[in-house]
Amino acid sequence: MDKYKNLRYRLMETETWPLKYMFKFIIPNEEGKVDQVKALLPKEGKVTFKHTANLKHVSVTSVALMKSADQIIEITEKVDKIEGVIVL
Repeated sequence: MDKYKNLRYRLMETETWPLKYMFKFIIPNEEGKVDQVKALLPKEGKVTFKHTANLKHVSVTSVALMKSADQIIEITEKVDKIEGVIVL
């Protein structure tokens, strides 16, 4: 079962490519996890970080010009494999 079927479907309905896409993840503020996610995000995108009040998690938002739905799904799947990361 394709976990990202709905996302892929919504993206495929978009006819204007490339498009600006916003990735959003909640990451445990543990050794190296934020850097792992950052390494997977598009290099040319704008990335912002926001810590939760207790500093246990970091919200990471990346806005980047993406060429295709497959490119978005690929990044999302890779980030989702990092333990504890919540994909929004």
